[in-house]
Amino acid sequence: MADIKKINKNSRIAVLCGGLSNEREVSLRSGKNVFKALIELGYKDVTMIDVDRDVAKNLVENNIEFVINVLHGRYGEDGCIQGVLEFLNIPYSGCGVKASSICMDKIMTKKVLSTVDIPLIKSVNVTKDNYKQKVQELNYPIIIKPANEGSSIGMTKVDSVDKLDEAMQEALKCDKEILIEEYLQGESATVGVLERVKENGEVETFATPILGFRTKTDWYDYEAKYTKGLTEFILPADFDEKLTEEIKEIAIKAHIACACKGVSRVDFLVYNNVPYVLEINTNPGMTDTSDLPAQAENMGISYNELVDIILKSSELEK
Repeated sequence: MADIKKINKNSRIAVLCGGLSNEREVSLRSGKNVFKALIELGYKDVTMIDVDRDVAKNLVENNIEFVINVLHGRYGEDGCIQGVLEFLNIPYSGCGVKASSICMDKIMTKKVLSTVDIPLIKSVNVTKDNYKQKVQELNYPIIIKPANEGSSIGMTKVDSVDKLDEAMQEALKCDKEILIEEYLQGESATVGVLERVKENGEVETFATPILGFRTKTDWYDYEAKYTKGLTEFILPADFDEKLTEEIKEIAIKAHIACACKGVSRVDFLVYNNVPYVLEINTNPGMTDTSDLPAQAENMGISYNELVDIILKSSELEK
Protein backbone atom coordinates (compact mmCIF):
# COMPACT_ATOMS: atom_id res chain seq x y z
CA MET A 1 0.00 0.00 0.00
CA ALA A 2 1.52 3.31 -1.07
CA ASP A 3 2.07 6.43 1.05
CA ILE A 4 1.34 4.86 4.43
CA LYS A 5 1.19 7.53 7.11
CA LYS A 6 2.62 7.18 10.58
CA ILE A 7 0.19 6.64 13.42
CA ASN A 8 -0.04 9.27 16.13
CA LYS A 9 -2.22 9.67 19.21
CA ASN A 10 -4.74 11.77 17.26
CA SER A 11 -5.14 9.31 14.39
CA ARG A 12 -8.69 8.14 13.67
CA ILE A 13 -8.51 4.42 14.50
CA ALA A 14 -11.14 1.72 14.10
CA VAL A 15 -11.14 -1.58 15.95
CA LEU A 16 -12.81 -4.09 13.65
CA CYS A 17 -14.38 -6.99 15.53
CA GLY A 18 -17.45 -9.22 15.69
CA GLY A 19 -18.18 -9.94 12.08
CA LEU A 20 -20.09 -12.71 10.34
CA SER A 21 -18.04 -15.83 11.11
CA ASN A 22 -18.54 -18.64 13.60
CA GLU A 23 -15.90 -16.95 15.75
CA ARG A 24 -17.95 -13.77 16.16
CA GLU A 25 -18.31 -13.96 19.96
CA VAL A 26 -14.60 -14.54 20.52
CA SER A 27 -13.81 -11.61 18.22
CA LEU A 28 -16.14 -9.32 20.17
CA ARG A 29 -14.34 -10.24 23.39
CA SER A 30 -10.98 -9.54 21.74
CA GLY A 31 -12.25 -6.25 20.32
CA LYS A 32 -13.48 -4.91 23.66
CA ASN A 33 -10.10 -5.62 25.24
CA VAL A 34 -8.18 -4.01 22.38
CA PHE A 35 -10.44 -0.93 22.40
CA LYS A 36 -9.85 -0.48 26.14
CA ALA A 37 -6.09 -0.85 25.66
CA LEU A 38 -5.97 1.80 22.94
CA ILE A 39 -7.79 4.28 25.16
CA GLU A 40 -5.39 3.53 28.01
CA LEU A 41 -2.47 4.00 25.61
CA GLY A 42 -3.66 7.55 24.97
CA TYR A 43 -5.15 7.24 21.50
CA LYS A 44 -7.79 9.94 21.45
CA ASP A 45 -10.00 9.01 18.50
CA VAL A 46 -10.87 5.31 18.60
CA THR A 47 -14.10 3.68 17.53
CA MET A 48 -15.13 0.04 17.72
CA ILE A 49 -16.98 -1.30 14.68
CA ASP A 50 -18.98 -4.53 14.84
CA VAL A 51 -18.43 -5.58 11.24
CA ASP A 52 -21.37 -6.26 8.94
CA ARG A 53 -21.81 -6.03 5.17
CA ASP A 54 -21.87 -2.22 5.40
CA VAL A 55 -18.34 -2.10 6.78
CA ALA A 56 -16.89 -0.13 3.85
CA LYS A 57 -19.59 2.51 4.20
CA ASN A 58 -19.01 2.71 7.97
CA LEU A 59 -15.26 3.13 7.54
CA VAL A 60 -15.69 5.95 5.03
CA GLU A 61 -18.41 7.74 7.00
CA ASN A 62 -16.25 7.63 10.14
CA ASN A 63 -13.20 8.96 8.26
CA ILE A 64 -11.08 6.09 9.51
CA GLU A 65 -7.34 6.51 8.97
CA PHE A 66 -6.05 3.25 10.46
CA VAL A 67 -7.59 -0.11 11.31
CA ILE A 68 -6.61 -2.63 13.93
CA ASN A 69 -8.17 -5.85 12.73
CA VAL A 70 -9.43 -8.10 15.52
CA LEU A 71 -11.77 -10.17 13.37
CA HIS A 72 -11.41 -13.95 13.52
CA GLY A 73 -12.43 -16.50 10.93
CA ARG A 74 -14.18 -16.01 7.61
CA TYR A 75 -14.20 -12.55 6.03
CA GLY A 76 -11.87 -11.12 8.69
CA GLU A 77 -8.92 -13.49 8.63
CA ASP A 78 -9.06 -14.89 5.11
CA GLY A 79 -8.10 -11.87 3.02
CA CYS A 80 -11.61 -10.50 2.46
CA ILE A 81 -11.53 -7.54 4.86
CA GLN A 82 -7.91 -6.97 3.93
CA GLY A 83 -8.97 -6.57 0.30
CA VAL A 84 -11.67 -4.07 1.28
CA LEU A 85 -9.14 -2.04 3.26
CA GLU A 86 -6.65 -2.12 0.38
CA PHE A 87 -9.39 -0.85 -1.95
CA LEU A 88 -10.22 1.97 0.49
CA ASN A 89 -6.50 2.73 0.97
CA ILE A 90 -6.77 2.37 4.76
CA PRO A 91 -3.64 0.96 6.44
CA TYR A 92 -4.42 -2.01 8.68
CA SER A 93 -2.71 -4.20 11.23
CA GLY A 94 -1.41 -7.69 10.67
CA CYS A 95 -1.17 -9.79 7.55
CA GLY A 96 -2.08 -8.75 4.02
CA VAL A 97 -4.42 -10.35 1.51
CA LYS A 98 -2.06 -13.10 0.35
CA ALA A 99 -0.87 -14.31 3.74
CA SER A 100 -4.36 -14.12 5.21
CA SER A 101 -5.89 -16.21 2.44
CA ILE A 102 -3.08 -18.79 2.59
CA CYS A 103 -3.11 -19.24 6.35
CA MET A 104 -6.89 -19.34 6.69
CA ASP A 105 -6.86 -22.41 4.45
CA LYS A 106 -5.20 -25.27 6.34
CA ILE A 107 -4.73 -27.22 3.12
CA MET A 108 -3.00 -24.34 1.33
CA THR A 109 -0.87 -23.61 4.41
CA LYS A 110 0.48 -27.16 4.38
CA LYS A 111 1.17 -26.95 0.65
CA VAL A 112 3.25 -23.78 1.15
CA LEU A 113 5.07 -25.09 4.21
CA SER A 114 5.90 -28.37 2.46
CA THR A 115 8.14 -26.38 0.09
CA VAL A 116 10.44 -25.09 2.86
CA ASP A 117 11.28 -28.28 4.76
CA ILE A 118 9.00 -27.78 7.76
CA PRO A 119 7.78 -30.91 9.62
CA LEU A 120 4.11 -31.69 8.85
CA ILE A 121 1.82 -34.46 10.07
CA LYS A 122 0.67 -36.94 7.43
CA SER A 123 -2.71 -35.85 6.07
CA VAL A 124 -5.14 -36.04 3.17
CA ASN A 125 -7.36 -33.37 1.62
CA VAL A 126 -10.93 -34.58 1.06
CA THR A 127 -14.43 -33.57 0.01
CA LYS A 128 -17.82 -35.11 0.71
CA ASP A 129 -17.40 -37.31 -2.36
CA ASN A 130 -14.00 -38.89 -1.79
CA TYR A 131 -13.29 -38.98 1.95
CA LYS A 132 -14.08 -42.68 2.46
CA GLN A 133 -11.50 -43.63 -0.13
CA LYS A 134 -8.76 -41.14 0.76
CA VAL A 135 -8.92 -41.64 4.52
CA GLN A 136 -7.70 -45.19 3.95
CA GLU A 137 -4.24 -43.70 3.43
CA LEU A 138 -4.12 -42.77 7.13
CA ASN A 139 -3.92 -44.62 10.42
CA TYR A 140 -6.52 -44.09 13.15
CA PRO A 141 -7.06 -42.14 15.31
CA ILE A 142 -7.47 -39.10 13.06
CA ILE A 143 -8.45 -35.46 13.40
CA ILE A 144 -11.00 -34.04 10.96
CA LYS A 145 -10.68 -30.30 10.31
CA PRO A 146 -12.66 -27.91 8.10
CA ALA A 147 -10.05 -26.28 5.89
CA ASN A 148 -11.25 -22.72 6.51
CA GLU A 149 -12.35 -22.51 10.15
CA GLY A 150 -10.60 -21.48 13.34
CA SER A 151 -10.92 -21.97 17.11
CA SER A 152 -11.31 -25.75 16.52
CA ILE A 153 -14.86 -25.18 15.23
CA GLY A 154 -16.13 -28.22 13.30
CA MET A 155 -13.15 -30.34 14.34
CA THR A 156 -13.52 -33.87 15.67
CA LYS A 157 -11.14 -36.57 16.83
CA VAL A 158 -12.16 -39.91 15.34
CA ASP A 159 -10.89 -43.17 16.85
CA SER A 160 -12.45 -45.66 14.43
CA VAL A 161 -14.06 -45.86 11.01
CA ASP A 162 -17.60 -46.23 12.42
CA LYS A 163 -17.43 -42.60 13.69
CA LEU A 164 -16.11 -41.20 10.43
CA ASP A 165 -19.39 -40.29 8.72
CA GLU A 166 -20.78 -38.38 11.70
CA ALA A 167 -17.58 -36.37 12.11
CA MET A 168 -17.42 -35.58 8.41
CA GLN A 169 -20.99 -34.29 8.44
CA GLU A 170 -20.08 -31.96 11.31
CA ALA A 171 -17.06 -30.64 9.42
CA LEU A 172 -19.01 -30.22 6.18
CA LYS A 173 -21.38 -27.84 7.97
CA CYS A 174 -18.43 -25.44 8.07
CA ASP A 175 -16.64 -26.05 4.79
CA LYS A 176 -16.75 -28.14 1.63
CA GLU A 177 -12.99 -28.79 1.83
CA ILE A 178 -11.75 -30.92 4.72
CA LEU A 179 -8.29 -31.75 6.01
CA ILE A 180 -7.85 -35.10 7.76
CA GLU A 181 -4.65 -35.62 9.76
CA GLU A 182 -3.34 -38.56 11.68
CA TYR A 183 -3.70 -37.95 15.40
CA LEU A 184 -0.42 -38.02 17.31
CA GLN A 185 -0.39 -38.20 21.10
CA GLY A 186 2.18 -35.46 21.55
CA GLU A 187 2.63 -32.17 23.38
CA SER A 188 0.69 -29.16 22.13
CA ALA A 189 2.48 -25.84 21.90
CA THR A 190 2.12 -22.47 20.24
CA VAL A 191 4.51 -19.63 19.45
CA GLY A 192 3.72 -16.01 18.69
CA VAL A 193 5.66 -14.20 16.00
CA LEU A 194 5.75 -10.40 16.09
CA GLU A 195 7.29 -7.69 13.93
CA ARG A 196 8.09 -4.16 14.94
CA VAL A 197 9.89 -1.28 13.30
CA LYS A 198 13.01 -0.20 15.18
CA GLU A 199 14.16 3.41 15.44
CA ASN A 200 16.59 2.93 12.55
CA GLY A 201 13.71 1.80 10.33
CA GLU A 202 14.67 -1.87 10.26
CA VAL A 203 11.94 -4.44 10.88
CA GLU A 204 12.63 -6.82 13.76
CA THR A 205 10.94 -10.24 13.58
CA PHE A 206 10.97 -12.20 16.82
CA ALA A 207 9.29 -15.16 18.48
CA THR A 208 7.58 -15.11 21.86
CA PRO A 209 8.22 -17.74 24.52
CA ILE A 210 6.66 -21.09 23.69
CA LEU A 211 3.35 -21.78 25.38
CA GLY A 212 2.68 -25.44 26.13
CA PHE A 213 -0.62 -26.71 27.41
CA ARG A 214 -2.29 -29.72 28.90
CA THR A 215 -6.06 -29.95 28.68
CA LYS A 216 -8.71 -31.64 30.78
CA THR A 217 -10.51 -32.40 27.53
CA ASP A 218 -9.39 -35.15 25.15
CA TRP A 219 -7.63 -32.60 22.93
CA TYR A 220 -7.31 -28.82 22.56
CA ASP A 221 -10.87 -28.17 21.36
CA TYR A 222 -13.06 -25.03 21.42
CA GLU A 223 -14.21 -25.69 24.97
CA ALA A 224 -10.65 -26.06 26.23
CA LYS A 225 -9.56 -22.89 24.43
CA TYR A 226 -12.21 -20.56 25.80
CA THR A 227 -13.27 -21.99 29.18
CA LYS A 228 -11.17 -21.01 32.17
CA GLY A 229 -9.85 -23.94 34.16
CA LEU A 230 -9.97 -26.56 31.40
CA THR A 231 -6.41 -26.00 30.23
CA GLU A 232 -3.17 -25.99 32.19
CA PHE A 233 -0.71 -23.59 30.59
CA ILE A 234 3.04 -24.11 30.81
CA LEU A 235 4.81 -20.86 30.04
CA PRO A 236 7.49 -21.11 28.98
CA ALA A 237 6.99 -24.69 27.82
CA ASP A 238 9.33 -27.18 29.42
CA PHE A 239 11.25 -28.25 26.32
CA ASP A 240 15.04 -28.42 26.46
CA GLU A 241 17.07 -25.50 25.12
CA LYS A 242 17.84 -27.11 21.75
CA LEU A 243 14.21 -28.01 21.02
CA THR A 244 13.01 -24.62 22.27
CA GLU A 245 15.25 -22.79 19.81
CA GLU A 246 14.28 -25.16 16.99
CA ILE A 247 10.56 -24.52 17.56
CA LYS A 248 11.06 -20.74 17.61
CA GLU A 249 13.15 -20.87 14.43
CA ILE A 250 10.50 -22.97 12.66
CA ALA A 251 7.77 -20.54 13.79
CA ILE A 252 9.60 -17.59 12.24
CA LYS A 253 10.41 -19.65 9.12
CA ALA A 254 6.72 -20.55 8.71
CA HIS A 255 5.66 -16.92 9.29
CA ILE A 256 8.01 -15.73 6.55
CA ALA A 257 7.21 -18.59 4.14
CA CYS A 258 3.52 -17.69 4.19
CA ALA A 259 4.26 -13.95 3.74
CA CYS A 260 2.85 -13.04 7.17
CA LYS A 261 3.27 -9.49 8.46
CA GLY A 262 3.11 -7.92 11.89
CA VAL A 263 1.71 -10.78 13.90
CA SER A 264 0.96 -14.48 13.70
CA ARG A 265 0.73 -17.44 16.02
CA VAL A 266 2.11 -20.79 14.92
CA ASP A 267 0.61 -23.92 16.47
CA PHE A 268 2.71 -27.05 16.96
CA LEU A 269 2.33 -30.69 17.97
CA VAL A 270 5.61 -32.02 19.34
CA TYR A 271 5.89 -35.79 18.94
CA ASN A 272 9.09 -37.78 19.55
CA ASN A 273 10.98 -34.47 19.74
CA VAL A 274 9.80 -33.45 16.27
CA PRO A 275 7.91 -30.11 16.19
CA TYR A 276 5.15 -30.52 13.60
CA VAL A 277 3.45 -27.30 12.46
CA LEU A 278 -0.34 -27.60 12.61
CA GLU A 279 -1.45 -24.19 11.38
CA ILE A 280 -0.75 -20.47 11.39
CA ASN A 281 -3.19 -17.97 12.90
CA THR A 282 -2.90 -14.51 11.35
CA ASN A 283 -5.25 -12.80 13.83
CA PRO A 284 -4.55 -14.45 17.18
CA GLY A 285 -7.16 -14.05 19.89
CA MET A 286 -6.81 -11.15 22.31
CA THR A 287 -9.27 -12.27 25.00
CA ASP A 288 -8.51 -12.74 28.70
CA THR A 289 -7.72 -16.43 28.05
CA SER A 290 -5.92 -16.05 24.71
CA ASP A 291 -2.43 -17.40 24.11
CA LEU A 292 -0.60 -14.45 22.53
CA PRO A 293 -1.15 -11.93 25.37
CA ALA A 294 0.10 -14.48 27.89
CA GLN A 295 3.20 -15.20 25.78
CA ALA A 296 3.93 -11.50 25.38
CA GLU A 297 3.55 -10.87 29.10
CA ASN A 298 6.02 -13.68 29.83
CA MET A 299 8.69 -11.83 27.86
CA GLY A 300 7.90 -8.48 29.51
CA ILE A 301 5.46 -7.07 26.95
CA SER A 302 2.24 -5.90 28.62
CA TYR A 303 -1.17 -6.33 26.99
CA ASN A 304 -1.28 -2.65 26.10
CA GLU A 305 2.24 -2.73 24.64
CA LEU A 306 1.26 -5.78 22.57
CA VAL A 307 -1.76 -3.93 21.21
CA ASP A 308 0.50 -1.01 20.27
CA ILE A 309 2.90 -3.34 18.42
CA ILE A 310 0.00 -4.90 16.52
CA LEU A 311 -1.54 -1.52 15.69
CA LYS A 312 1.78 -0.18 14.38
CA SER A 313 2.15 -3.19 12.11
CA SER A 314 -0.24 -1.21 9.89
CA GLU A 315 2.88 0.77 8.93
CA LEU A 316 4.54 -2.36 7.46
CA GLU A 317 4.47 -2.92 3.72
CA LYS A 318 2.06 -5.79 3.00
